[in-house]
Amino acid sequence: MADHSLKGKTVIIAGGAKNLGGLIARDFAAHGAKAIAIHYNSAATKAEAEATVAAVKAAGARAAAFQADLTTAGAVGKLFADAVAALGRPDIAINTVGKVLKKPIAETSEAEYDEMSAVNAKSAFFFIKEAGRHLNDDGKLCTLVTSLLGAFTPFYASYAGTKAPVEHFTRAASKELGDRGISVTAIGPGPMDTPFFYGQESADAQAYHKTAAALSKFSKTGLTDIEDIVPYIRFLVTDGWWMTGQTILVNGGYTTK
Repeated sequence: MADHSLKGKTVIIAGGAKNLGGLIARDFAAHGAKAIAIHYNSAATKAEAEATVAAVKAAGARAAAFQADLTTAGAVGKLFADAVAALGRPDIAINTVGKVLKKPIAETSEAEYDEMSAVNAKSAFFFIKEAGRHLNDDGKLCTLVTSLLGAFTPFYASYAGTKAPVEHFTRAASKELGDRGISVTAIGPGPMDTPFFYGQESADAQAYHKTAAALSKFSKTGLTDIEDIVPYIRFLVTDGWWMTGQTILVNGGYTTK
């Protein structure tokens, strides 16, 4: 039977420089990953990517950072090619890339919709495609979505709506890659205590989200803490390999399907 631990594994993390992606990189290195490719989007996050690389190396793993705007198929393909050349074929691929827009449908421009679609859906599709091409057999593939996929709410149509296709990509890929032992999942955190959340929300909305989950009062901030999401991702790409084609909402009772 294949080894489903992290020991000796090579990992690629899209959006791996900071916040949840950066914590995943550090955690996986601490749990025995051999090499981690850390993607970052732009020069604005280069320093954080380099800090994450340094932390991963300090934990005993090899690491390298790769800059790319993943909204074109060519850029995603180049990311995988460069990562493979530097660190070897991955055993695990994790995509944390995403963009939030909180705005009524009536006020959303075509340019905004196109950008949301490119970041949240198109980049996820081609990340799954390239992961399928480059992952070793018995590999694992996980994409971050959102717990808003289980919500009935206004103002997030372009965000949840462009994350929703990833559920279908995940199901299809699990069938297409299953004969190679590759499991494919998506995980939807609740509103997380990161700048990704605060940049979109008014003080009133922040206060609501900090009390909306059943377990809110047991969280440091009332929101989903990134430290509470990493173990689920680690499980899905290790011992949880038998779960495939699924989208799991992990949010302390914020929403469900």
